[in-house]
Amino acid sequence: MNTYLVIKWLHIVSSVLLAGTGFGSAFYLFFANRSGSLAAQAVVARLVKRADLWFTTPAVIVQPVTGVWLAMQAGWSLDTPWLAASIALYLLAGACWLPVVWLQIRLSAMADEALASGRPLPPLYWRYARWWEGLGYPAFVAVLVVFYLMVNKPVLWG
Repeated sequence: MNTYLVIKWLHIVSSVLLAGTGFGSAFYLFFANRSGSLAAQAVVARLVKRADLWFTTPAVIVQPVTGVWLAMQAGWSLDTPWLAASIALYLLAGACWLPVVWLQIRLSAMADEALASGRPLPPLYWRYARWWEGLGYPAFVAVLVVFYLMVNKPVLWG
C-alpha cells in the first residue's frame, strides 16, 4: 500500500469518527434530555464529553492535516471551489463545535451535581442544552455538505 492510500484511509476513517461520534453523541444526549431521567442525563452527558475527547478531538486534528496533504498530492489547489467551500464549511462546523465542547462539559457537571445532591437540574442546564442543540444543527448540515463536496467535487463557480 502506498503512502497516498494510507493517508487517504486515515482521512476517511477520521471523517467517519468525526461524523459518527458527533451524530451519535447528539442523538443520545438529545433523547436523554427528553427522557425525564436525571441519572440517564448524567451518564450520557459524561459519556458524550468522553467521546468528544477520545474520538472527535483527534479526528478534528487529523482531518485538515490529511486533507491538505491529499489535496496537495492530488494537485488540487486549496482555492478550487469545491475544496474551498469544503474548508469553509469545516471551519463553520468547528466554530459550532468549540462552544459545544464547553457546553457539554458544563451540562455534564450540572447533571452530576444535581444527581449527587438529589435536586432537579437548574434552569441554566436547559438554557445550555438549547444552545448545545442549536449549534449542532448547522454543524450537522455543514458536515453533510462537506461529504457531498468531497465525493462529487462539483463545479461551483469560476
